[in-house]
Amino acid sequence: MNPLKSDEYPAIYSDYIENVVGPVMEELHEQVETFPEFIQRIPEDLGDYTYAEGKWTVKEVLCHILDTERVMAYRALRFARNDMTELAPFEQDEFVQNGRHNERSLESIEEEFTYLRKANLALFNTFSETELERKGMASGRLITVKAFLYVIAGHVTHHRIILKERYLNNETNPDTVGGVLITH
Repeated sequence: MNPLKSDEYPAIYSDYIENVVGPVMEELHEQVETFPEFIQRIPEDLGDYTYAEGKWTVKEVLCHILDTERVMAYRALRFARNDMTELAPFEQDEFVQNGRHNERSLESIEEEFTYLRKANLALFNTFSETELERKGMASGRLITVKAFLYVIAGHVTHHRIILKERYLNNETNPDTVGGVLITH
């Protein structure tokens, strides 16, 4: 896969894209193993925890990752298939508000992530270089199919960092929660 160029994505996605430090497909494959392991280390009783009033719970953050991956993969599919219909934005707060995420177990969220990522990898592996370079308009911004892969991988990393720093941080050891090691 050719390297991602700055003209392939809008600046709004820069933070996510900058989280991808190696080849994007390698990172997407690695996350299918490491992110479920990360979720497994979160104690179930912390699933409904939020670090401040009005912030999402741990489960809501995790399910937001799932929803975002679905939306971005759908957008990538549409543009890869040369569908140039402009795609509307999605309102992440409405998705969270209407998702009933706190009714779920962390185990079910972990399992869904694994299935979702494996299905998306099967799709992404079929994209040719020509398809990866195709562009379309999503949320009023021009973006390539390839950039969506970076956004997906970087979005997981972004929220993993937030979960570790704001939700799972223990003052005595920032990598433990309730005596459980939270690894990268």
